[in-house]
Amino acid sequence: MRTVSALSLMALVTMLLALAIGSVTIAPAELWAVVQGEGSTLHRTLVFELRLPRALAAFATGGLLAVAGALMQVLLRNPLADPYVLGLSGGAAVGALLAMLSGLGAVLISGAAFSGAMLAMLLVFGLAQGTGSWTASRLLLTGVVVAAGWGAVITLMLALTPSYKLPGMLYWLMGDMSYARTPWPALLILLFAIVLVMPLARNLNVLARGPMQAAALGVSVRPLEWTVYVLASLMTATAVTTAGSIGFVGLIVPHMLRLVLGNDQRIILPASALAGGSLLVLADTVARTVIAPEQLPVGVITALLGVPTFLYLLHRSR
Repeated sequence: MRTVSALSLMALVTMLLALAIGSVTIAPAELWAVVQGEGSTLHRTLVFELRLPRALAAFATGGLLAVAGALMQVLLRNPLADPYVLGLSGGAAVGALLAMLSGLGAVLISGAAFSGAMLAMLLVFGLAQGTGSWTASRLLLTGVVVAAGWGAVITLMLALTPSYKLPGMLYWLMGDMSYARTPWPALLILLFAIVLVMPLARNLNVLARGPMQAAALGVSVRPLEWTVYVLASLMTATAVTTAGSIGFVGLIVPHMLRLVLGNDQRIILPASALAGGSLLVLADTVARTVIAPEQLPVGVITALLGVPTFLYLLHRSR
């Protein structure tokens, strides 16, 4: 409980920083006045119409990716597994880019991205299943191959795209919170996932030791694996739909928490939601302020943070 309380406090602090910092800085006293319904019209507009929805969307996206990463690491029994490893982001990207090329609106682009991610999930699961049952290694290898295929399709689409449409498509591929129109769908999915998965945490602890040992201890292994896979896919698809392709959050956050807190999923899962959300809020705050008034894609910031962290963790695990 102390860990969750500390992470909750950190999440609150990062949200306040996101509301206060930007091309127009809001002092703490002015921010408090805005929260109380007072303050200038400019500050109220900045907080309630621009910064708060974006910060909430960033928190939900980071939480979704981190919890999905924690679930994938249990499912594949690989501490360096990532929610994008199964090609879900590639499928979502293809769907979104097709919608952009067709000139569809933002809502239809989000719907196309979600449909592409779900199609990728069904494709990977169907190919890994084959004529028998899938295993963790078979699912992982199938996902890597399918992800490579999606990457080739994306490259082909970008090569054939008119030049005036390329900037928006590239920003979406790099991850950009400015496309997050509303945070509520992602927040509801995150809350639903946490409520659903917490009662399964004890069984996940057993599953992490291997399916045979879990089955011997009375765990229904196959239904649990299906639940984890579908839920992680849904969370990743929602995150990609909300903010585009943002890497490393689902890999780094649960792995670092596991090194610090141990391998108890009853702690790791809620901690991942809070830490992942806080990390992406901070990264998005840096992305929109470091060269203000210009903005960087938040995926660039997470990659700059994630690559050296991943290499360090990889060296330490060796």
